[in-house]
Amino acid sequence: MAIETELKFRVPASKLKMLAKPRIAGVRSHEPSARELVSTYFDTTKHKLKRHGITLRVRQDGDTRVQTIKAAECTQFGRGEWERELDGDGPDLGKVEGTPLDGLVSRKLRDKLKPVFETSVRRITVPLRTKRSAIELAIDRGHTTAGQRSHPIQEIELELKSGRPLDLFRVARALERKAGAELDMRSKSEHGYELGGDADHLAVSAESIVLGRGLTAGDAFRVIARSAFRHFSANADAVREGEAEGIHQMRVGLRRLRAAISLFSKILTGPSTEEIKGELKWLTNELAPARELDVFVREDIEPASHDALLRRGGGAIRREFSGRRDRAFARAKKAVSSSRYRSLLIDTLQWIEAKQTVAAEDEGGPIDAFAAAVLHRRIRKLRRDGRRLDRLSAEERHKVRIRAKKIRYAVDFFESLFPGKRERKRLARLSKHLKRVQDALGSLNDFAAHRKLAVDAALKAPHQKERARAFASGVVLGREQQAVKPLIKIAAKEVRGLERF
Repeated sequence: MAIETELKFRVPASKLKMLAKPRIAGVRSHEPSARELVSTYFDTTKHKLKRHGITLRVRQDGDTRVQTIKAAECTQFGRGEWERELDGDGPDLGKVEGTPLDGLVSRKLRDKLKPVFETSVRRITVPLRTKRSAIELAIDRGHTTAGQRSHPIQEIELELKSGRPLDLFRVARALERKAGAELDMRSKSEHGYELGGDADHLAVSAESIVLGRGLTAGDAFRVIARSAFRHFSANADAVREGEAEGIHQMRVGLRRLRAAISLFSKILTGPSTEEIKGELKWLTNELAPARELDVFVREDIEPASHDALLRRGGGAIRREFSGRRDRAFARAKKAVSSSRYRSLLIDTLQWIEAKQTVAAEDEGGPIDAFAAAVLHRRIRKLRRDGRRLDRLSAEERHKVRIRAKKIRYAVDFFESLFPGKRERKRLARLSKHLKRVQDALGSLNDFAAHRKLAVDAALKAPHQKERARAFASGVVLGREQQAVKPLIKIAAKEVRGLERF
């Protein structure tokens, strides 16, 4: 087995040609070579291999056929790769011994395997050398085909053949500056499965996290951080297309990563951590108005605007806030289309993988003991805060909500460490209580945000419309205010119901 240590980037088509002879300070590029590659990916109709995190492909490279099996290696940067030369065009399941596919092979699987999609690319390979490292730059241009659907491929891959990951990231930054290269954590196979699916939207949800009990806390942090990184970065296209769910999912991915940083803060070191936190917060803030305004318009403004009592005022606030929402969506799109965003991706992934990120002393000890201690400490603090929820300000309640949300993320992160039936029931009860706390306090937080928006709209209304708009805003806020006290009671009750861990 070989471990691929590589970075993949999407690049504007107009920039691909110039990369065949890259000029990067401190890097020597050798003569490029070109070849045509046709890769057929195999799976069952229900995508059994994909569900097990395995990719099976047969690649035609001239007269050569190579079978490749890939599997994600959760504890390290890169993927496991097993290659065997073939005599024919189809996969040979007799040549999978010692691979992750070996345990799945059966006569039933042999009968059900079929081609699910194909990639065809012209690949230009450029060997790069730094003082300490050998890196291969692959420039791919072609298309993916799944059934009647096709999608262009215009990307580059940087693979570290030998030397230091630091040099790999240094070259990556240079290519981002020169060609607008955007790091893409999804493989060609993931894009192929997506193309062949039935989904009519681009938004991507969080993947499940599985932690082995033998991991250190540092190893577990990297597994969790990679997952959250993949989650938020995979939603960039949905944000650019103006999908409300894509904005929501990117924010969730960012919150998951920021929550992981908080949960593991005792073992994270170095000044880079603060820099990364700052950039993640910047991106979160760029997306926040779009999410807040979309929720406000859909859940409050649009229903209220149809109220016969509001007449012209309802239409006025609907137009006002729909316009604000459009501008907020444009702001989010601008953020994820910027060089700052592309740099954030490279910097964040390098920070996750850097040895210096995690304190060296046994990397926080065994993850199961670390996880139990984190849950115990945070639940105890949340129970204490819950006793005085009715006396807290809106800002203080918001902080309690964030604490509850972090514990809920922790439950998701650590769930695989508690496989026993009693433990799983206990975690399910905990998650249920936390969700209710989060929902109730989240609604209260929305009310506070909506109050600011409505007051601002009333104050800035044109003179001839200010009375109508102010009245309509007051109706919207009045409806929300009726729910404040019951929500505080619900949150307080659910916090009291939390079990000590």
